[in-house]
Amino acid sequence: MSKEQHRRLPGWLKRKLSLTGSYRAVSRCISENRLNTVCVEARCPNRAECFSAGTATFLIMGNVCTRGCAFCGVHHGTPLPLDPEEPEKIAEAARTLDLRHIVITSVTRDDLEDGGAAHFTECVRQCRNRLPSATIEILIPDFRGKYGALDCITACRPDILGHNVETVPRLYRQIRPKADYRYSLGLLANANRKNITVKSAIMAGLGETDDEVLAVLRDLCDAGCRIVTIGQYLRPAKEQIVTARYVSPERFRLFEEYGMAAGLSRVFAGPFVRSSYRAHEVYSVTSAPGRQEDFKAR
Repeated sequence: MSKEQHRRLPGWLKRKLSLTGSYRAVSRCISENRLNTVCVEARCPNRAECFSAGTATFLIMGNVCTRGCAFCGVHHGTPLPLDPEEPEKIAEAARTLDLRHIVITSVTRDDLEDGGAAHFTECVRQCRNRLPSATIEILIPDFRGKYGALDCITACRPDILGHNVETVPRLYRQIRPKADYRYSLGLLANANRKNITVKSAIMAGLGETDDEVLAVLRDLCDAGCRIVTIGQYLRPAKEQIVTARYVSPERFRLFEEYGMAAGLSRVFAGPFVRSSYRAHEVYSVTSAPGRQEDFKAR
């Protein structure tokens, strides 16, 4: 985000950054293991906070995506072949950082026969071998058209399976032209039927209306989602779509209250909330009923 863009932000989207020794340790561990994180590749505004807290979201299968969603800061084009040593490197980095909750996501790899599902599964297996007491959350692409990919993923039994719908169906043609809203809902419903905790996310500020956000919350509830996160879209670079609006903290609270009333187990909404932001706290709160007030993501 440019300095000019930052000056135009409303007050609730401005905050001071504090870098600690943990920030340097996480950065060094990622660099030494030659790993990617969504924190860096997607230009996440929470990177300094998360690294300083000793956490990161691992981005597997390279840093080049085969799709080019209008909101995303990850490079798109033709990716390199998979690194067969990556699952072991991910697990070793998680062990070095002594993570209690491991979050793994990926670029979309439509070029691979299984969409990268087997590689995802191997990352989970290696992490379980090294850190058997850690919980594991995976954030997967839709694997559209890849036969058996979801079965492969659910067989490794992650503690949380996330797949983000990202925006409202009306905007898919503009924002996610290679994705399908109904297909994503079907993927979430299939994962839920396998008794896995299912999570999704929406971004506000892409051109949607409040009523459309509420409709998506109802759809996610119907699909069996237990956890939904909603955050403010912030344009990562000039190549991405311009932010359409800045949503107030009060409006995010309305989304949160509506989603809970609709039947979702947990809704975490706020300007800086992201799908993997403070993921361990989200998981802990979801596992302990009645503790949503403990989560201060705003």
